[in-house]
Amino acid sequence: MTEALKIHPADNVIVALRDFRAGEEIDLPDGGTLPFLEDVPTKHKFAERDFVEGELITMYGVIVGRTLRPVPRGTCISTENVVHASSEYTVGRRSTDWDAPDVSAFAGRTFDGYHRADGSVGTRNYWLVIPLVFCENRNIEVIQSAMLEKLGYVTDRAFTVDVDALIAKYRQGRGAEEIMATEILRSGTDLQHNRVFPNVDGIKFLTHQGGCGGIRQDSEALCRLLAGYLSNPNVAGGTVLSLGCQNAQVSLLQEALASRTPAFTKPLYVLEQQGSKSERDFIAEAVKVTFAGLMQANQVQRRPAGLEHLTLGLECGGSDGFSGISANPALGYASDLLVTLGGKAILSEFPELNGVEQELVNRCVTEESALKFAHLMRSYSQRAEAVGSAFSMNPSPGNIRDGLITDAMKSAGAAKKGGTSPVVDVLDYTEPATRPGLNLLCTPGNDVESTTGLAGSGANLIVFTTGLGTPTGNPIAPTVKMASNTALARRMADIIDIDAGTVISGQDSIRSKGEELLELLIRVAGGHQLTRAEQLGQDDFIPWKRGVSL
Repeated sequence: MTEALKIHPADNVIVALRDFRAGEEIDLPDGGTLPFLEDVPTKHKFAERDFVEGELITMYGVIVGRTLRPVPRGTCISTENVVHASSEYTVGRRSTDWDAPDVSAFAGRTFDGYHRADGSVGTRNYWLVIPLVFCENRNIEVIQSAMLEKLGYVTDRAFTVDVDALIAKYRQGRGAEEIMATEILRSGTDLQHNRVFPNVDGIKFLTHQGGCGGIRQDSEALCRLLAGYLSNPNVAGGTVLSLGCQNAQVSLLQEALASRTPAFTKPLYVLEQQGSKSERDFIAEAVKVTFAGLMQANQVQRRPAGLEHLTLGLECGGSDGFSGISANPALGYASDLLVTLGGKAILSEFPELNGVEQELVNRCVTEESALKFAHLMRSYSQRAEAVGSAFSMNPSPGNIRDGLITDAMKSAGAAKKGGTSPVVDVLDYTEPATRPGLNLLCTPGNDVESTTGLAGSGANLIVFTTGLGTPTGNPIAPTVKMASNTALARRMADIIDIDAGTVISGQDSIRSKGEELLELLIRVAGGHQLTRAEQLGQDDFIPWKRGVSL
């Protein structure tokens, strides 16, 4: 196994692929030897040469930081000696030439999907029950508790927690020490074996804290987002609950649907509580129309569809120092494969593209898209700075602990999810992806706000790379979790779908892991394999309020 990695010939720092101790000496990737003057943990970077104060740090071939003090050769790069720095960018001459990957192994491949009237194809067949305002959240939860288990849609339970055992010990007068020693995990049961509607993959009940009380623009964006969810090919139709007086009026949702999908023909039931006789009658009607909608949704069956009907959301979260050299580039290769086959990919999280803007600008196929990307990045950055924040504050404590010490360093690795293909379109939040190829979507770096936006822009699959581990998923887009390191894949096997740590160990190449990932996506898209997030019922949904969120 390689012990250290210099990612790009222009780099002046090297990634530690194992723990190094002060006094050790290693052979450098480019020749020669280097003695370590201090301990360097796995995933962190060490200085290839001596730096003076104020020098630029380069990684992935781009500027990722600036030294705060002299940094001797063979010492660790950290937040104590390096601060964020990134390159400026301009919109000028662009180059969209690229070496498309060989897709002969996937030519003519299909997945079993749900064909919609507008020509799109879903990887799942869901019914949505959604509120236009947070005042309806309780009603959503009441309907959910009334319908899910009865219709066979309670998530498979890998285990149950026996709280009764703890209550019994407490009533027997047992102390805290014995309570802590009590085994309360029990084997789970499959509660989905007897679905009333076998062709409907689930009912998804969304709740949120928006729709009123904030700025009107947030309510308008919420309606566009919900229209995106209803229009997503993974959705058969929906039940919408409105209070009546909120900012997010039914008319705004209808306008958003008409703008996005002029020929919207899915069954949609809209109920207003302030026009009902009572809350009980309102809930009863919602249950009945939802049941009627499920009857219609159940008439659709899976049929073969080409891979060009896949729209893949590209996401990372809980990233570590290996994310940018294993999971993210492997996902980028799978993205390149998919767009070569005629599909779509969506790269989001604009705060985590800070420092690689020039590369993405240069890959835009039109000047209009390049200018739009530059405008969205600059205006987002300015809004962050106006409230006393900045993109440079994006790395989390977990990122920093595992080797991502600046936003530019994190961004340079995060951008690898987008592969090398040209950028065919740039989308603001809630805008739909309509052009085959790689799209850029303006979302926050916040994991769930970003995945929520990806599904709202049409993703019918999401791949979520992670180095630290996260259980998150999406209500309507199956979310494949890809680990950057094998230790995580083993430790959190119940939430991880695929291990990219084999790239670090040398068992796989970026290419072979990307091809393996696409094979997995085809199985997931056709309903032949559930993701871990689906098995856990991880349906995370957080609309972005355009106040600053990093």
